[in-house]
Amino acid sequence: MATQREIIEQLGVKPVIDVEEEIRRRVDFLKSYVLESRTTGLLIAISGGVDSATAAGLCKLATDELKAETGMDYRTVGVFQPCGEQPDIADSYAVAEALKLEHTVELNIGDSVDEIALEVEHGLKKLGIHRHLSVPGKGNIKARTRMVMQYALAFELNLLVVGTDHASEALTGFFTKWGDGAVDITPLSTLNKRQVRMLARRLGVPDHIIHKTPTAGLWEGQTDEGELGISYEDNCDFLEGKEIDPAVRDKLITIYEKTAHKRRPIPG
Repeated sequence: MATQREIIEQLGVKPVIDVEEEIRRRVDFLKSYVLESRTTGLLIAISGGVDSATAAGLCKLATDELKAETGMDYRTVGVFQPCGEQPDIADSYAVAEALKLEHTVELNIGDSVDEIALEVEHGLKKLGIHRHLSVPGKGNIKARTRMVMQYALAFELNLLVVGTDHASEALTGFFTKWGDGAVDITPLSTLNKRQVRMLARRLGVPDHIIHKTPTAGLWEGQTDEGELGISYEDNCDFLEGKEIDPAVRDKLITIYEKTAHKRRPIPG
């Protein structure tokens, strides 16, 4: 069984961070990769939560600096992706406004998700299984459909797709596979949820977004902490090397080992 120290080392989390230093390092990382990939900027889906808001803030700084330094039109494109009606869609727009994003677009995934789910249910029926998709199953379709649309737009605009994965999610495997389907770059890696919130404050993310209950929005009432049965407070303490309840510590280690396949490259 892996130890707490080994997991921290594998995920690269620091017990204490300098917020300004972390922002600078991650902005430079984004700028360097945009130049290396010969793309024209970054695309980030803004869910209305703190993770995507923080990533968007870093992206905006990176492309603004590239534009100023080169005179070329580097841009960050913010994408809003409701599934039908999204009660908190105003939070996504509030993030874009606070960060002064010039380029935003709304892509509703509702009809596409329903069509995919219907086709899969037809497939199940042909296999002799007569039922609707499971709630988690349809939730994963939502996540992956969002990525299909992001990549379609990014391809046309020559942009990199930015992921919001961070160490607190990597610890529990709380993503479908390499984010919600795959991304090009993950500027929040090695930060835990608490540290993401620290960067968010410095970047000007609205307070109500920073303190919002974390959810992937995969089904009604779904929350990260409710689904996992572990608080982000304990998750972050674990990743900072602090002592936590032994039962919670052991549960986190068990989940980490169980979800190891999600963090590995495709085997072959």
